[in-house]
Amino acid sequence: MSNEFLKVEGLSKTFAAARGGAALTVFENVNFTINKGEFVCIIGHSGCGKSTILNVLAGLDDASGGVVIMDEREVAGPSLDRGVVFQGHALMPWLTAKKNVAFAVKSRWPHADRAKVDEICQRYIDLVGLTGSENRRPAELSGGMKQRVGIARAFAIEPKMLLLDEPFGALDALTRGVIQDELLKICAATHQTVFMITHDVDEAILLADKIMLMSNGPGAHIAEIVVNTLPRNRSRHTIHKDPQYYPIRNHLVDFLVSRSKNFTEQPPADYDPKHPPLVTPGLADAGLAIPESLLNSQTPPLARVINH
Repeated sequence: MSNEFLKVEGLSKTFAAARGGAALTVFENVNFTINKGEFVCIIGHSGCGKSTILNVLAGLDDASGGVVIMDEREVAGPSLDRGVVFQGHALMPWLTAKKNVAFAVKSRWPHADRAKVDEICQRYIDLVGLTGSENRRPAELSGGMKQRVGIARAFAIEPKMLLLDEPFGALDALTRGVIQDELLKICAATHQTVFMITHDVDEAILLADKIMLMSNGPGAHIAEIVVNTLPRNRSRHTIHKDPQYYPIRNHLVDFLVSRSKNFTEQPPADYDPKHPPLVTPGLADAGLAIPESLLNSQTPPLARVINH
């Protein structure tokens, strides 16, 4: 039985022309799937349409073409089935941390009594490590704490899918690392399905099961999908010691530095946007066999194994 949860087919986005100008197609014929419980990151240069894709998945923007199917239903607008966390925390400044989370909980369960709402809020505040800060307003919280409230609020509605648009981009490196660890723990505990935008290669390797690489815009595509073959119980402190780590990292950096531009100018002759190639650089360079589960995956066919 397929574990396919989200299916994106033929997605495109064209912005109408300004007076006297030409219409701009940011991305076109974007196709990918996400399995239930999978953590997927998307990486690409500015202007390739990553945030627009996320907004379409969230139902906050309309695609010019194509379709998004989540849990066998077409996405046709915002829904509490999808929780969104943006780079800015978007908290209501007059409410405490707990009441910000409660606002979302009451939207999800409007008939829940006060005790039930309080129990749900406290559970997720504890989960993101904010116990003791429940009654502070956003002005009394650090940037990292505000983002934790935003993450708690998104998880508290128990969405079927979590959408993260560079949620840690404005944080210092130490705070970012701490919240990454919290996110890993939460996703492990809840088996949450996640789609995340990031510009940070190391963040993608730490968090993701698959990393989608977008070519440069306009007219961007999903150039390839990199399978993160590192064990799921990853740690920021030890991940670099795994023999698969640097092959994956080098592959991602090489794409961003040179191959993304080359792909835009001249895609490979065998490239099919309906089936972006699935690649496993970590296994290739570490000299490890490709697991049977990958060969039989419901994700796009394994087109090639990359060696660098």
